[in-house]
Amino acid sequence: MAPTSVLTLSSLLLLLLLLAPQTQAQAPAPGPSGPLNVTGILDKSGQYTVLIKLLTTTQVATQIENQVNNSDQGMTLFAPTDNAFNNLKSGTLNSLSAQQQVQLVLGHILPKYYKLSDFALVSNPVRTQATGKDGQAFGLNFMSQNNQVNVSTELVETQINNPLRQEMPLAVYQVDKVLLPNELFGTKPPSASPPAKTSSEEGSKPTVTDAKEPASANDSNASGRINAGLGIVAGLALLCMGVLS
Repeated sequence: MAPTSVLTLSSLLLLLLLLAPQTQAQAPAPGPSGPLNVTGILDKSGQYTVLIKLLTTTQVATQIENQVNNSDQGMTLFAPTDNAFNNLKSGTLNSLSAQQQVQLVLGHILPKYYKLSDFALVSNPVRTQATGKDGQAFGLNFMSQNNQVNVSTELVETQINNPLRQEMPLAVYQVDKVLLPNELFGTKPPSASPPAKTSSEEGSKPTVTDAKEPASANDSNASGRINAGLGIVAGLALLCMGVLS
């Protein structure tokens, strides 16, 4: 090979070596993933219309998205299907106030990211995002057996099905029942009965008999005066008869 050809080939190889790192450095890096959209995740499945409406009207969807996009703790959402809501007693949702609807939705959310396998290790009850008037958090209980995980409130128990999403910072699991919190749907204690009347209180109030007693006394006095008058008249009559005889 001619010296000129060798020199040219060497120059080309050197040029390629110099350009290769520069070309690699200029390759565009993958862009960051966009912010999570919880209603978009649910909408893909097509069977969460009621839940999406509740998440939107209560503004809980915005709360979830703000937290998962700005927190390193993540969140976990249990998503009841439309059939789960349809199986509720008629008028259940409409009977709730706006605040109670917020509590119901928040009762399906854990303020931490959990993989399905994590529920075998949790300490029950696990607090949710919902709190009552006393500030105490609503809780959920988890039972794991033979690769099956159930979630329950004091009123409802159902299996956790395959995740719709299980990637940090958000996990979304399908459930086939609405997780009704005992704090909203439990049996309310009966209202307190009025205190029973004591015998002294009953004696202090005039009865029908007591009210008639003054009238009876007046009648007796009047009868006595009439009888006395008749006695005087009879006595005078006898006296006159004695004089005449």
